[in-house]
Amino acid sequence: MSNTFRTGTIALAVSMALGTVSAYAAEGDKTKAEDVEKIVVVGSRGAPRSVNDSPVPIDLIGSEELKRGGNTNMLELLKGTVPSFNVHENPISDAASLVKPANLRGLSSDSTLILVNGKRRHKASVIAMLGGGINDGAQGSDISVIPSSALKQVEILRDGAAAQYGSDAIAGVMNFVLRDDAEGGSLTARYGSYYEGDGDTMEVSGNVGMPLTKDGFVNLSFQYKNSDATSRSVQRPDAQGLIDAGNTSVSSLAQVWGSPEVNDDITVFANVGLDLGDDSEAYMFGNFSERDVRGGFYYRNPHKRGGVYSNDDGASLLIGDIAQAGGADRTCQDVAITSGNVLTQQNYIDNVANDPNCFAFNQLAPGGFTPNFGGNIVDTSITMGTRGEYDNGVMYDFSGSVGMNESSYVIYNTVNSSLGLETPRDFNPGKHRQLEKTFNMDFSKNVDVDMFDNLMVAGGYEWHAESFEVTAGNVESYEAGPYTDQGFGIGSNGFPGFKPSSAGVFSRQNYALYVDVEAQITQDLLIGTAIRYEDYSSFGSDTNYKITGQYNLTDDFSLRGSISTGFRAPTVGQANYSNVQTELKEGKLVDTALLPATNPIAVQLGAQELTPEQSESFTLGAVWNIGDVFITLDYYNIVVEDRVSKSDSYTLTDDDRDALKDAGVPNVDSINGVSFFTNDFDTTTTGFDLIGNYGTELFDGDTTFSLAYNYNETKVDKYTDITGDFKVSRLENDLPNHRATATWSQSWDQVSFLLRGNYYGEYQGVHVDYDATAITGDAAITLDAEVSYFINESFTVSLGAQNLLDQQATEIDIPAEQGIPNNNWGGKYYETSPFGFNGGFYYVKASYNF
Repeated sequence: MSNTFRTGTIALAVSMALGTVSAYAAEGDKTKAEDVEKIVVVGSRGAPRSVNDSPVPIDLIGSEELKRGGNTNMLELLKGTVPSFNVHENPISDAASLVKPANLRGLSSDSTLILVNGKRRHKASVIAMLGGGINDGAQGSDISVIPSSALKQVEILRDGAAAQYGSDAIAGVMNFVLRDDAEGGSLTARYGSYYEGDGDTMEVSGNVGMPLTKDGFVNLSFQYKNSDATSRSVQRPDAQGLIDAGNTSVSSLAQVWGSPEVNDDITVFANVGLDLGDDSEAYMFGNFSERDVRGGFYYRNPHKRGGVYSNDDGASLLIGDIAQAGGADRTCQDVAITSGNVLTQQNYIDNVANDPNCFAFNQLAPGGFTPNFGGNIVDTSITMGTRGEYDNGVMYDFSGSVGMNESSYVIYNTVNSSLGLETPRDFNPGKHRQLEKTFNMDFSKNVDVDMFDNLMVAGGYEWHAESFEVTAGNVESYEAGPYTDQGFGIGSNGFPGFKPSSAGVFSRQNYALYVDVEAQITQDLLIGTAIRYEDYSSFGSDTNYKITGQYNLTDDFSLRGSISTGFRAPTVGQANYSNVQTELKEGKLVDTALLPATNPIAVQLGAQELTPEQSESFTLGAVWNIGDVFITLDYYNIVVEDRVSKSDSYTLTDDDRDALKDAGVPNVDSINGVSFFTNDFDTTTTGFDLIGNYGTELFDGDTTFSLAYNYNETKVDKYTDITGDFKVSRLENDLPNHRATATWSQSWDQVSFLLRGNYYGEYQGVHVDYDATAITGDAAITLDAEVSYFINESFTVSLGAQNLLDQQATEIDIPAEQGIPNNNWGGKYYETSPFGFNGGFYYVKASYNF
């Protein structure tokens, strides 16, 4: 017994729907394809159903569509085909640069539940502290580890589904279905680069299917890639001023804005199935992934950087006294900064350079320094289970899953200034590990009831355990050295290490009971209901429901809709994480402590223990089949109360600092502010999706046209100063309200091409979190194109480009009344650009199928 579908058939159905039919598929299987339905599993616990018959909107993206994307990142591939799916580049964002956050329908990245083969996938260990407004504090799953070579299809349920699948499904559900071929395979090599001449990307990927006895399969996929960093930067004016004043140690680009460098990014996926006979089968799937990432950070000015070079904003140097650190009286004299290059001042030469008892970090890093932040990411998972059918017709599915994501952080080219000139320059600040275990028992049965054409009843039990582990960094990354009392900062500057007092394992468990019922009342009317009870060891229980329906007014036109409640439980990491990070506040670099909401200082500032987000949503849509034209239109309204996010930063008083020290918070003397996770604001998100596809024959070949449009608007209904006006503006305005794609796909016997236009509406331009509420980024259109030549049935070569015409993002243009230069921090484009800031990207690839 098997519920799997052959990859070639599904891929052909998907290709027809999305306008990506290859020449050979269109030629060889044209007749058979006319009767193939686009089958999905997500959205119902009963038998798989077609997209047309689903009472909730579902996008289905097949393997052929994924192969035709020029980008090697799964998030970028999906962005090109699903308009309500947004991806933001975060060029300087602490650990958020290690994983790329994504948003469905304008909600945070952890509001979309990720499944693989219908089973819940674990979250990433990275919490996005500088997540570009919308993703601040988000901890979602890292889908960038899933290679397209491993996938049969991707199913995106654009509807709240917490009543069916549990926490994290407020915005929707994404199900990644792995390939299940028992024979054949492919090997692909791809090379690409940006028009600017950087960001070179090399990738090799493959897939092979093998039989497992005569009744099973083993399908293995791999991907290996490297990506160079990019730079879209100009010289910072303060750095140029130092160069003009004769400082020869300043880099020609003191601070780089661009995509990070990714090295040795390797992923292996396995999918195994075996028919056991007696209407039962066993299955197993999992992955191992690892990569190294290194990105840029903020420049430390050698005249002004607090805790390293100066503690009075550049009026005088911060000078260390070696004898004083040993217990003697201080003899070092102050050095006022009176020129554009303190290194040439006589008082610096006399009092620092020629005095062996005195030092300044200008001696170690005379041109300032720019840390690089990165890390090693390891992601593993395994799921095992069995499913089948009892003699009484009850279908069962028992499964267990274990998933782990570990981030080992590294910060390069920085200092622990409290250690003086003996400080290391590279540090290992510690690790985060997210571990999740899940067990599911699912049952379903079609029940014969005279009054219904069909009645499906399903239900089950889920047990889930989650832990978030913090491992302390190396001692030098967090220790308070002998120069702490002289005003030098503690810990690795930019990202201090986790102290042993902050290390530990934080965990919780929850279980759920759920029931789904779908009744085909008549041939034309489908009604579904779902209810789910969830109980957490940390904050109690929650119950949610969902009602769906679809009515066929004619054979070609139907209406559909849903009403549901939902929730998203704050993660264990969000509830317990504490650290210090560097961020810009009012145009200055400051160190800010992130504390758990239960910390006494956070409570003093207004924090309360985290509770789940609660949501209510409804959708209303229509489906048309008019000859060769397929159209869907769906309206949605999502209200989320008590959203979890990182608070604004509070300035510390001296009393606050003393209390922080007593509470064991590291690096207090260098901390300028405190933030914490909070349930502080409510939002309402409304919008609609319009999708249309049309297939015909043009120019003696097979032609498909597709159009997808999304309108999305988020309004913050309630908030306090804990969230702040600027974050509200980011939540409401950073993402464009309008997003659309139009695709033309054409194929002949030996050649095919794809041309896609992408429209992005206006958005709020933000640079380094400076108040940019008066700045609007321009609407833009980009073009993607790919041409493929089929040398024979096995070999294909392709040439393509993303952003073919090199459409540039909106350049930074900060209003004069804000009183700062446009390139004060070295950026050239607003990093909130919805299509990125790197410009055009070309690629070539070759594929071999066997």
